[in-house]
Amino acid sequence: MRLRRKPWARPELAESYFFVDEPTLLKNKWQQEFNNSNPIYMELGCGKGVFIATEAQKRQDVNFIAIDLKSEVLVLAKRCVEKNFSDNGIQKVENVRLMSQDIERLDNILGEEDKISRIYINFCNPWPKPRHEKHRLTYPKQLLLYKNYLVDDGEIWFKTDDDNLFEASLLYFDEAGYNIKYITRDLHNSDFTDSPETEHERMFTEKGIPTKFLIATKK
Repeated sequence: MRLRRKPWARPELAESYFFVDEPTLLKNKWQQEFNNSNPIYMELGCGKGVFIATEAQKRQDVNFIAIDLKSEVLVLAKRCVEKNFSDNGIQKVENVRLMSQDIERLDNILGEEDKISRIYINFCNPWPKPRHEKHRLTYPKQLLLYKNYLVDDGEIWFKTDDDNLFEASLLYFDEAGYNIKYITRDLHNSDFTDSPETEHERMFTEKGIPTKFLIATKK
């Protein structure tokens, strides 16, 4: 679904202290940006921010970078984070940074000094046509890019409703040199309870579509 342009979105984001307007300036400096030594988790394609707002509010001992491309989406994520923190008695968002960035070009904002402990990929575009597969966030080229910044025991948490994407991604992870640490093809009927719902997950669950989920680590 195509989002309508919201001329007020970019100005509202620019006024937010946890929105990073020029993330390229923080390449090799993300730990300094958070001004602590806590691990950094990154969500690729944060959407309206339901997942990151929930996880970051619960995990004040972790720094979160949330990325999406459109200001119209990021401004909703910003509001969601603010509301969730406020509703839980946290007045200032210290451990979240939002930014607009093409995920295929993460190397524009991350350098060898930036160490990511966990990457979340939640309900990304499945790009079902064969000629578009290279744009998948779990395509081997992308997975190899992520490996440059994951710590040695770093993890990728991947969720999708799409069966074809999930099965293909299992091959992608193996090809790119990852081990599958955990896997389920029906998350909500599994023994795994440590991953908050996203807005898409809630929608697909209501339609009876199971969530496929895995945790991958570097070999």
